[in-house]
Amino acid sequence: MLGGLHNRVAWVDLTAGTVEYRPIDEEDARKYVGARGLGVKYVFDNGPEVDPLSPDNILCFMTGPLTGTDVKMSGRIAVVTKSPLTGTVVDSHHGGWSGARLKWAGLDGIVFTGKAEKPTCAFVENGEVKLEDASEVWGKGVHDTVKAMFEKHGEEDLSVMAIGQAGENLSRFACIVNEHDRASGRGGTGAVAGSKNLKCVVVRGKHDDRPRPAKKEAFKEADKMALAQIMDERVVTAPRKGGLSVYGTNVLMNIVNAIGAMPTKNSQLTYFEPHEAISGERVKETILVNDPTCHACPVACKKEVEIKEGPYKGLHMESVEYESAWALGANCGNSDAPSIAKLIDQCNDFGFDTIEMGNVLSMYMEATEKGYLNGHGPGLAWGDYAAMVELVPKIAMREGVGDILAEGTERAAKELGHPEIAMTVKGMAIPAYDPRGIKGMGIAYATSNRGACHLRGYTPAAEVVGNVLGPTEVTDPLEWKGKGELTFVFQNVHAMTDCLDVCKFSTFAESLDAFAAQLSAMTGESYTADDLLKLGERVYNLERYYNNLAGFREGSDYLPERFLKEPATGPGSEGHVCELNEMLAEYYEKRGWKDGVVPEEKLKELGIIA
Repeated sequence: MLGGLHNRVAWVDLTAGTVEYRPIDEEDARKYVGARGLGVKYVFDNGPEVDPLSPDNILCFMTGPLTGTDVKMSGRIAVVTKSPLTGTVVDSHHGGWSGARLKWAGLDGIVFTGKAEKPTCAFVENGEVKLEDASEVWGKGVHDTVKAMFEKHGEEDLSVMAIGQAGENLSRFACIVNEHDRASGRGGTGAVAGSKNLKCVVVRGKHDDRPRPAKKEAFKEADKMALAQIMDERVVTAPRKGGLSVYGTNVLMNIVNAIGAMPTKNSQLTYFEPHEAISGERVKETILVNDPTCHACPVACKKEVEIKEGPYKGLHMESVEYESAWALGANCGNSDAPSIAKLIDQCNDFGFDTIEMGNVLSMYMEATEKGYLNGHGPGLAWGDYAAMVELVPKIAMREGVGDILAEGTERAAKELGHPEIAMTVKGMAIPAYDPRGIKGMGIAYATSNRGACHLRGYTPAAEVVGNVLGPTEVTDPLEWKGKGELTFVFQNVHAMTDCLDVCKFSTFAESLDAFAAQLSAMTGESYTADDLLKLGERVYNLERYYNNLAGFREGSDYLPERFLKEPATGPGSEGHVCELNEMLAEYYEKRGWKDGVVPEEKLKELGIIA
């Protein structure tokens, strides 16, 4: 068995209240390595026709062979399931310390099946899972649940991954949040937990129990290589110098807006005039109080803030990330930074995906503006942050129009009779990059296996930031040619790093050779850069095969018509639309797919089927 793995996964039958500990199939470990890859394989084996909110669906918490090790930025954990929002396979990762602590506690992962009779907590320690009654925290938000678990088990070496009321009430975009407000945000993982009466997973793990490399000296050299690349002042992740370290992810607010790629007012515009008011630079100047970090991370992109005046005075929360600030800010016509912090904090506590929430609200705002409500609620005006703050709890509790909005952007827009105002792909709402101003994001959104997503293939690293596996030149974001091939590479790279499981930001600095050296030294096996790209390609094709079997076939890779027909309005991108069909042809040729469907010969080539 590969080093870095305990070869121990807990399979928890919530219906029966039993736990079985299984080794990882060696062939699966070699083909899919860990985290996203193994989780997707388990979901695939469980069958593509399962109802996401039924007891038959499985919910996997998975680590990779590098999780919790001394590898930089290795604090990630993957939550993998069939999505109630999209109907696709979904993996959603979060940072902090819970992934590392699960590995330190002696498990590579936990797979939940069935449905508990009453609210349940899974407590993990010393390689064992115990099921405990969680009735006392059912109905509570994430923050109070975390506090209660700390009081019950002691805070030292403890991580809590919990759902709030959104997950309990089966909002299709509910998520799972840990004690530092790191969220497995996308795809409705929290709703799956809620459907199983699984309130939280509590893990005690000590750093001294971290995995040791199979080849100690080789690992030291690999670590030196990776650290040197991360410390390079030319990369955005450089500690204390790069933009991500100084301003957090919200360093992108001004940059993306400047090139006319900021989806604004539900993507009706591509430029947000008061962008500076909600930028990372302004947050640092006015409300930043701390920049904590995740396990083994020298970058510290998290930005903890405290509101010092106004209606939200005294709020202390973590953190004003770019995607969340855009979703609840520019996308909703809201330029009030303290209210954005409040809205993010609400989402973290109720357990909502902030990206989907921002799209739900902006869609509802456009419906209000255009007279599409059809009696569904009082409506919501652009930039009315006080009304936004009042509406979020109603969505969590499914009160009034909140019951419709809790279904997610696409379903809610259909209920209002205007599906065209839902900026979604495969049922998932877009993140903070307009594909008319960053063309690579257009093909990345359309072909993402989990719905519109920037993290499946982060082309802005090449089109905006200029860091692709180390410092490189920026490519033209308005040029569509070559973006199909670029997306193919990025999707494979990110699938690979999600298997290890390390932070996406590591790819801004580290080379494929550095990843291969670290994985080889940790596992004791020999990996090359080409091996890692093939791993990513295999995982991406397995996901696509699952989706094909679940009904996502020809024509399932698309974009909302707005991006194809309504020209961009922002400086730098004005007049542009997204040339999706041209990019799709290039992409499918590179993938070897037929109109989005994986042919049998590709599945055999990658060893997915015999």
